[in-house]
Amino acid sequence: QVQLVESGGGLVQAGGSLRLSCAASGSIWSINVMAWYRQAPGKQRELVAGITTGGRTNYADSVKGRFTISRDMAKNTVYLQMNNLKPEDTAVYYCNADLPYREQYWGQGTQVTVSS
Repeated sequence: QVQLVESGGGLVQAGGSLRLSCAASGSIWSINVMAWYRQAPGKQRELVAGITTGGRTNYADSVKGRFTISRDMAKNTVYLQMNNLKPEDTAVYYCNADLPYREQYWGQGTQVTVSS
């Protein structure tokens, strides 16, 4: 099993920045992809950004050029640097770990609120 603990959410004005962290523990050697998802009120959960064990990244079109996903292998932590935040980025952000055979784990979520 994998345990994920997120931190770093909060309230920020439009144009501001936040950095989310996701610390992984447990069977981390079996993780294929780490990703950030978000879910706004009344909307489906959506992929924001992902990073593979090989370091390849992908982003939702809505965050390209503003968000950066990265990882610190020594700390077993994945980060999401969010710049130039917009009110539409307001959501609960979840960390996700993708393992073989479609096994997945989720963090508890962290609220990001962007005021206009």
